[in-house]
Amino acid sequence: MHIPKTQREYIVLAEELIEHDKHYYDQARPVISDYEYDQKMHALIAYEKAHPDHILPHSPTRRIAESPTEGFVQREHLTPQMSLNNTYSEKEVEEFVHRVHKLVEKKQVAFCCELKMDGTSISLTYEKGRLTHALTRGNGKTGDDVTANIKTIHAVPLLLHGSHIPDVLEVRGEVYMSLATFHAINAEREEDGLEPFANPRNAAAGSLKLLNPREVAKRKLNLIAYGIGEGYSPVPTQHEVHHYLKKIGLPTAMAEHLCVCSTVEQIMHFAEKIHKLRGHLPFEIDGIVIKVDELKLHGQLGVTGKAPRYAVAYKFAPEQAHTRLNEITVQVGRTGVLTPVAELEPVYLAGSTISRATLHNQDEVTRKDIRVGDWVTIEKAGDVIPQVVGVDFKKRPHNSKTWHMPKHCPICKTEVIHLEGEVAVRCPNPRCSGQKVRRLVYFASKHAMDIEHMGERVVEQLADKGLVSRVSDIYLLDAKDLAKLEGFKEKSIQNLLDSIEASRNCTLARFIMALGIKYVGVETAELLAEEAGDLDALIHMSLEELLAIEGIGEKMATAIRAHFKDKENLEEIRLLLAHGVRPQKMKKKMTGHPFAGKVFVITGTLEHYSRDEATALIKERGGKVSGSVSKNTAYLLLGSDPGSKYEKAQQLGIAVLSEEKFRHMLH
Repeated sequence: MHIPKTQREYIVLAEELIEHDKHYYDQARPVISDYEYDQKMHALIAYEKAHPDHILPHSPTRRIAESPTEGFVQREHLTPQMSLNNTYSEKEVEEFVHRVHKLVEKKQVAFCCELKMDGTSISLTYEKGRLTHALTRGNGKTGDDVTANIKTIHAVPLLLHGSHIPDVLEVRGEVYMSLATFHAINAEREEDGLEPFANPRNAAAGSLKLLNPREVAKRKLNLIAYGIGEGYSPVPTQHEVHHYLKKIGLPTAMAEHLCVCSTVEQIMHFAEKIHKLRGHLPFEIDGIVIKVDELKLHGQLGVTGKAPRYAVAYKFAPEQAHTRLNEITVQVGRTGVLTPVAELEPVYLAGSTISRATLHNQDEVTRKDIRVGDWVTIEKAGDVIPQVVGVDFKKRPHNSKTWHMPKHCPICKTEVIHLEGEVAVRCPNPRCSGQKVRRLVYFASKHAMDIEHMGERVVEQLADKGLVSRVSDIYLLDAKDLAKLEGFKEKSIQNLLDSIEASRNCTLARFIMALGIKYVGVETAELLAEEAGDLDALIHMSLEELLAIEGIGEKMATAIRAHFKDKENLEEIRLLLAHGVRPQKMKKKMTGHPFAGKVFVITGTLEHYSRDEATALIKERGGKVSGSVSKNTAYLLLGSDPGSKYEKAQQLGIAVLSEEKFRHMLH
């Protein structure tokens, strides 16, 4: 941590942090890691402590930097919404605990430790139990009114229930996006030529700032409530706040993600436990929050600047590795988008060996000034996807050259294009073999036709040997063809043929997904299948009929119509049907069934059904399937080796169905 030595260095650092605040809060596109930002902020604070007469009136230590978003009404928070000071070491945690003891003049103080969700702060106001306003943190005093967007989050109750609910209650929480949703959205954005989100936090923040609630709903945001604004406390401690919020209907942290500690040793033990658990969570966290448990002490401790003295965040330093970037190759996607890929000297990071990392697009490479031969720092975004976060410029070879996207497609040599308004560079040739391979991989993928044993390497071999060039060719493959593939023996040949055969009888939703229609994801495919009922009806749906479907906007409806007007696309569908692919007609939902209107969660491995089959059976009977347990869950369908969902269902008193009971209730 380099602390400024002169006033000029201090001003430069302050201005740099102000610029980073704009990238982080206003644009949801940070250019440095949280760790780097916090180190710079600590240096600024250290200088200001030593030179209080030099402090700039607009110093980033004096405000929470999030400017108003155009299109949203500004409202005042009932009580200021502050940010937390960050710590990264046990020593700093010790200093925090020592300061608390000194200020309250008590030898024994309890601390409530919680997950530090890596999302975006929100404040919910309930009047007489009814949700009236939802505000972003903004500048701490006022925020954007995003009530309509918050109402799209199903976990957020519009009406609280239970007793001891005041006339006005201000609830503090964190809006987040699950890792699964984040990765799915980014994959779609890259295929559509849009810049991917840097991380789930920025995706959640950006989603909340969308002006159309229908678009927000597609982002599948979630929320965890963790606090109450000052002025009313129905319980005496912070850990009891979580129980109170849960009791009145708000989504809160699981019991195992909370801990009341009395010593630094206990706090650090909890932090280590959460650090080990981090990679198994369905959402991102970046540390733990340590709060004085006794709420009446919060007022006594007060605040300093923009942060409370009664709480601090202990943040986990990101797991990183350093390695050499040997080459930058270019991958061609199914829609023609060219993506630069870093070919790395293999290095072990967070449980796996990394040899490749996406560089997303030319803008990303230019912004980070990444070059072939550089020594780079990599970390896993969401502890899953490897990404290059920085370059060691001191080790850069003297003869290195700036990298540029090729002017011609690396596969078919067609001149590439750069459409206005897109960050992506595209190959415009629809017959490009690179695009064909990616379309084949997409067609066979888990969310589409789900053809097991047909991954990227198998598809590349099939294409290289001229065995497939369009998706319908997959259904003409025989044992003689597959015997030509490297490593394919009798058993692997039969496995793939069985998978291809099984995929012929697919759901209509899977078939729609496999067609690769622009902007159409899993949810939209299911929606189209449900509304159309069969393939022929979908093909002939008018633009007006598509626009009448809740959740489908003009852009998507236009893309769907364009897909089914294209002669080549219609010919491909004709060939698929001719080769025995039979998308099943949607069964009409049963009325009056016990499942109608009920929310199910499935956990563990089922003996007689796949997850998709069980989900389809529930939906046919008017039920819904969710990925997480909440107070709205009616049934938990229990398979073998269940996870934490089973424990949470027991805590909430939710009905648990065995597979046998489920089969009995189907009829």
